[in-house]
Amino acid sequence: MTITSNERELCDTRHSPAPARLLAAACVAALAALATGCGGGAPPSERLVTAEAAIRGGIEINANVSPPRAALHLQLAQEQVDKAKRYIADGMNQRADLALRQAQADAELAIVLARAEEMKQKADAAHLKVDRLKAGKSQ
Repeated sequence: MTITSNERELCDTRHSPAPARLLAAACVAALAALATGCGGGAPPSERLVTAEAAIRGGIEINANVSPPRAALHLQLAQEQVDKAKRYIADGMNQRADLALRQAQADAELAIVLARAEEMKQKADAAHLKVDRLKAGKSQ
């Protein structure tokens, strides 16, 4: 089998280094995009700690019990943390980071809902006490 001069020129990159450099640059860019697109970067361990702390804070004020919406958001937060741990194990750190952001937001919402319910109950009790005091003075 004989190689013609045209075939030799196509294979010889010494005469035209630009395409070879372009191909190498394209390969490097593709590998970098692939690495970051698939979850590159360091595991979001600090965000994991923060999300878990927010969940513990919700549990401490009984947001996992009442009101029901708070309990739901606390459960959703825990599910997001569990999902993030699976993502971290699979090396998908960007997805894990997003799941942990969602978990922290859900846990914080659960805390706000639980505190709002507590404040509403205290306000209702204060109104009831005021009404009783007013009723006692009018007699």
